[in-house]
Amino acid sequence: MSLKNILPGRLGFGTAPLGNMFRAIPDEEARATVEAAWDQGIRYFDTAPFYGSGLSEQRLGEVLSARPRDEYVLSTKVGRVILDEVEEGARDLGEKGGIFEHGNPNKMLHEWTAEATERSIEGSLKRLGVDRLDIVWVHDIAQDFHGDLWVQKFEEARTGAFRVLSRLRDEGVIKAWGLGVNKTEPIEMTLALDEPKPDGFLLAGRYTLLDHEHALQRLLPMAQEQGVGMVVGGPYSSGILAGGAHFEYQKAPAEIIAKVNRLKELTAKHGISIKAAALQFSLAHPVSAAVVPGATKPSRIAEDIAALNEKIPAAFWHDLRTAGLVSPAAPLPNNA
Repeated sequence: MSLKNILPGRLGFGTAPLGNMFRAIPDEEARATVEAAWDQGIRYFDTAPFYGSGLSEQRLGEVLSARPRDEYVLSTKVGRVILDEVEEGARDLGEKGGIFEHGNPNKMLHEWTAEATERSIEGSLKRLGVDRLDIVWVHDIAQDFHGDLWVQKFEEARTGAFRVLSRLRDEGVIKAWGLGVNKTEPIEMTLALDEPKPDGFLLAGRYTLLDHEHALQRLLPMAQEQGVGMVVGGPYSSGILAGGAHFEYQKAPAEIIAKVNRLKELTAKHGISIKAAALQFSLAHPVSAAVVPGATKPSRIAEDIAALNEKIPAAFWHDLRTAGLVSPAAPLPNNA
């Protein structure tokens, strides 16, 4: 089934920050943020066991489990099984280092086999307090977590998670499955397979105002040809496009800060917000089905909704293209 037919709108809520990403968030603040998203009409929520070793799922479930299950769409991910035992010492998370050092202390099993996939889904349902999932993404089988071993992890997922999720979709247990990654190559490899076939993918950080050239070269033409939809994760590039200091989950380097400053000058010239430009750019590609920015404060939800609905003059997109701040191949809103 097409992602666009499953998702209830073009703006969802990405809940990685609820897993205490970068900082410890009080429980009441996390709850208030989810409730604000619900109260303001958000009906697509994305989470993962990886986010704070189950903490994000627990916090999201506290709110959603009390809501009518048919009224929202829920996606989570497989690839990490949360264990009852406590992790001793620092976690090995590849390039992502201490991203969730403030999350739950539970040890995680990183595995994409058929058995681990079933266990992962069972654990997610329990933490979320729901009886079913709508979309399941195969999480992080990419270079940023596994270096040169990523192809080995991909093969583990191809013969394990892919087949399990394909069966669950065919049985009607879930509506769709795909990959949830920060790199384009695993999705390209999946789309090149004869079987099993994904319904879509969640691509984080690779289709933003700051970073989109690579996705436009191969991945997005392949996806468009196959009718496979994309959920855009990390549309603010880890926060740098929303007033934060991070890019790619690290402190932003000087060249990125310089590019953001150029973007800010252009948005200021046209009297628009950079968040609006970021969200609307990510949604302009025909493959884009939805965008899922993260938030840790209720006020951020209102900002995202306003950014999605903000009127941006065609002249801004024209100037953006003329300044060389977007790829010539990138579709722009209103065919600018």
